[in-house]
Amino acid sequence: MSELVRIRVPSHAALLVAAPVGDGADVDHGAATVYLETFGCQMNVADSALIAGQLQSAGYRRVDDPSLADVILVNTCAIREKAEDRVWGRTSQLLSHRATNPNLVIGITGCMAEHLREKVAERAPHIRLIAGPDSYRQIASMVARARAGEQVVDVALDKAEVYEGLDGVPDDDGVSGQVTIQRGCDKFCSFCVVPFTRGRERAVPPREVMRAVRSLVARGYREVTLLGQTVNSYRHEDVDFAALLRAVAQIDGLARIRFTSPYPRDVSPELIAAMTELPQVMPQLHLPVQAGSNGVLERMRRGYTREDYLGIVDRVRNAIPDVALSTDLMVGFCGETDEDHAQTLALMREVHFAQAFMFRYSDRGITQAARRLTDDVPETVKAARLQEVIALQEQHTRAAHAAQVGRQVEVLACGLSKRNDKLVGRSPHSFNMLLPRDCGTPGQLIDVLVTASTGHSLVAEPVAVREAVAMDPR
Repeated sequence: MSELVRIRVPSHAALLVAAPVGDGADVDHGAATVYLETFGCQMNVADSALIAGQLQSAGYRRVDDPSLADVILVNTCAIREKAEDRVWGRTSQLLSHRATNPNLVIGITGCMAEHLREKVAERAPHIRLIAGPDSYRQIASMVARARAGEQVVDVALDKAEVYEGLDGVPDDDGVSGQVTIQRGCDKFCSFCVVPFTRGRERAVPPREVMRAVRSLVARGYREVTLLGQTVNSYRHEDVDFAALLRAVAQIDGLARIRFTSPYPRDVSPELIAAMTELPQVMPQLHLPVQAGSNGVLERMRRGYTREDYLGIVDRVRNAIPDVALSTDLMVGFCGETDEDHAQTLALMREVHFAQAFMFRYSDRGITQAARRLTDDVPETVKAARLQEVIALQEQHTRAAHAAQVGRQVEVLACGLSKRNDKLVGRSPHSFNMLLPRDCGTPGQLIDVLVTASTGHSLVAEPVAVREAVAMDPR
């Protein structure tokens, strides 16, 4: 999501990651090598893990260098126009590897594949495989056909596909895992392509969610994030999201539960009660508001008013006083005036979000906004408004971090820093913590005293290691 501005990385952070396919036996494909790259949100990252699992089962061997690959798959995001531009540019760069491997297959998967399937064939004829979000169960056979010279396209949406029974091969820290509990979306916000690119909402059966979480815990994971486009809208028969949270919390060995992204209108009393009563559910809530003006919210078809949203915030904070709230903020939506923008800034000042994702509106051709509204805010105005929002959120984020200094908190150790000189952990509120390198190992819960803030992360010293965990060697 190229318009995304990262102040802090909440649990649904947009990522650009190189996610190699897991190692597998050399069967059927002569040890063919695959390089997989992911654009977009955590849902896309989870889908890449699913693709990796299917290809590993078919015998493909991973590489982390595209120049060594027989197959390159780019898992795409269509949520913003510039995200698509980046994918076009990236696939053109990857095409250069055909100079050393004339038989190289380059494929596009994900939301952009479904959304722009005709343009892909026209604009990037070198793409030999186009796979939509509901075709990953067949991805190994699709890749095989593409390697045999066929132009392979499958972007059909499947009203029933939730990938039950399939395990992914994630490219993560082995401590914090993800489980998709819901696919698609029924909200049809006027600016959003998700219902068109991922289809209508359907829930993963509770038994499958429980199986997937238990599988992660058995492999040494301590924390799980439950994923869905509007995750708290989950319902499967008589099981709603709050009931599912309570069931997942009963799994032995699971220390922490997070979820993203919830929809404000569906933050129910039952969900707030579950967050309050279950110690495994972290005191952090990502609550996308998008805008602070009722006129803009109505044109966005968000289904709530500014007053509704602030009421939800009050109810959550009354139940969980120290909850860390994060949000999504969009500037420059159709018809947004200076006064509308001022109301967004005022809402930010009232709520004081600890973290935020901020971006400019971009017209997506198949949405209701593109068909019925006019993208009439000049790009220069959008840019200026975005900078104001960023500057204000920067103040609030720094204040949220500064307020942590002097507190004793429990940190889940996740891995080493990029320089390998610090141990990196995550607090219950999802703040990044930098710890002494030798104070623990990934998977441990460490009581720490927060000693300083760098503005975007926190520095802490250990008080005690509460729990030692033997991690699964991988």
